[in-house]
Amino acid sequence: MDISSILQGGYQHPLSRSWQTRRTLTKSMFMYPIFITDDPEASVPIATLPGQRRWGVNKLEEFLGPLVQKGLQSVILFGVPFSCVKDMRGSPADDPHGPVILAIRKLRALFPSLFVAADVCLCEYTDHGHCGLLNLDGTINTAPSVERIAEVAVNYAKAGVHCVAPSDMMDGRVKAIKRGLIDAGFGNKVTLMSYSAKFASSLYGPFRDAAGSAPAFGDRKCYQLPPAAKGLARRAIQRDAAEGADIIMVKPSLPYLDIISDAAELAGDHPIACYQVSGEFAMIHAGAAAGVYDLRTMAFETAESMVRAGATLILSYFTPEFLEWL
Repeated sequence: MDISSILQGGYQHPLSRSWQTRRTLTKSMFMYPIFITDDPEASVPIATLPGQRRWGVNKLEEFLGPLVQKGLQSVILFGVPFSCVKDMRGSPADDPHGPVILAIRKLRALFPSLFVAADVCLCEYTDHGHCGLLNLDGTINTAPSVERIAEVAVNYAKAGVHCVAPSDMMDGRVKAIKRGLIDAGFGNKVTLMSYSAKFASSLYGPFRDAAGSAPAFGDRKCYQLPPAAKGLARRAIQRDAAEGADIIMVKPSLPYLDIISDAAELAGDHPIACYQVSGEFAMIHAGAAAGVYDLRTMAFETAESMVRAGATLILSYFTPEFLEWL
């Protein structure tokens, strides 16, 4: 079966079906990023992300239970390992006893109606901190990188995740993941949300503090998109849609509203996601603390601008607040 024939992965869950329509701001449009560490009892504040913490799997019920009661419908998991042995290929990424797979299983058991997505990348798990495997000269080795990313995605699917979200920006990884999901029997059971237009932004600092994912050397400008590269972003969106992505994502959001709009034009039959990243969240908090504006008013203004640009789904650290505000 051709990869382009598989559409059911994009609407296999009641929540992902709702993302196929365009509408005004609602609770179901917010996906909450969660940092999961390998200390099962952890509840550690993240200094650069106001109100956010690293969580252990044993704390998830008391943390998320009240939010589910308030209307939380989806989360995306980011692994933050501290005690594992990292290596050049990111072996701990899909460790069955690692934080992400344990959290997937825990959340599926605790909250059957919660849509659980998992970020798929290697940077938190490699000893060099880059998002793929490297050649001897330190450049990305694309083919084995894509193979490894696809392997991790399939193992998350086997653990029970509803959605895999590759953020690595390796060329061709969407097609490889889709093929892997189909071959493993998950083509119509797991949604593939691609970070299609992910830019090499200065707004990721707090996230890298939270996830411990800064590269050990160099930067990620050879695989994340140049901030001014509108044409390249459009090509990446079209490529990922053609390779089988069920949801197209733009990251960050506010500086790239034009790219969200482009995504809605180029992949108009797909749900369009955007990630209001850690730096955006921290800036809004800093401005409110300085008296520049009201926090709630600015949170609404930014989220509504993303929907206006064409977003169907917003990944945001403001999700718990919007569960109250909406």
